[in-house]
Amino acid sequence: MKKKVAIIQSNYIPWKGYFDIINDSDLFIFYDDVQFTKNDWRNRNKIKCDGGTMWLSVPVGQELNRNINEVTIKQGVWERKHFKNMEQYYHKAPYFNNYKEFFAHVYLERKWENLSELNQFLIKKIATDFLGSKAIYDNSENYKPEGKRLERLLDLIKKCGGEVYISGPSAKNYIDEEEFKKCGVDIEFKDYSSYPEYMQFYPPFEHYVSIIDLLFNTGPDAAYYIWGWREDKK
Repeated sequence: MKKKVAIIQSNYIPWKGYFDIINDSDLFIFYDDVQFTKNDWRNRNKIKCDGGTMWLSVPVGQELNRNINEVTIKQGVWERKHFKNMEQYYHKAPYFNNYKEFFAHVYLERKWENLSELNQFLIKKIATDFLGSKAIYDNSENYKPEGKRLERLLDLIKKCGGEVYISGPSAKNYIDEEEFKKCGVDIEFKDYSSYPEYMQFYPPFEHYVSIIDLLFNTGPDAAYYIWGWREDKK
């Protein structure tokens, strides 16, 4: 079996498609030694609310000249606000209480100073303990990749021993597949279409919200709505 690798920046409580890629990977590398992008998924995500959707944003200041793993979190009351919003809009969800203790620990008992550490902790815990993913995790800085953009990405894949690169579909717009072939690396683009809907508060249904929406509403069946359903189609 060829070694499957995915390399993605850490996001804040990302949507289900992010975890779909993790589950397809043997090795999932957090690509956090790259430029932090403002108003992106790195420090914010959306949840369902009575007005449609709302943003949960981690305050990280305005400095742009830093990598994701260098981003510090501004201290304040954001943790309690995020937990309060989760509780307000999901306390009636069937499985909210299954995860309440975990998220209370994250937001009410711990203090986070680094964005990358927060994101990675949440992602790994959710993927492994709540969704049952078997992927192994690592950080891009451990491989000291060289070059710029695509060259750097390919160098990282080579150094981690990747033979198949798992990517989101939007990368088709900028990835040069011929360069991957020259390096002996296959590419598999995820297909985010056809995810089944589930019981969700505040219609209409919205797929592009944080994974917590799926967890609170479907509990132990959450993995089915990300990748398990594909088995039924075979």
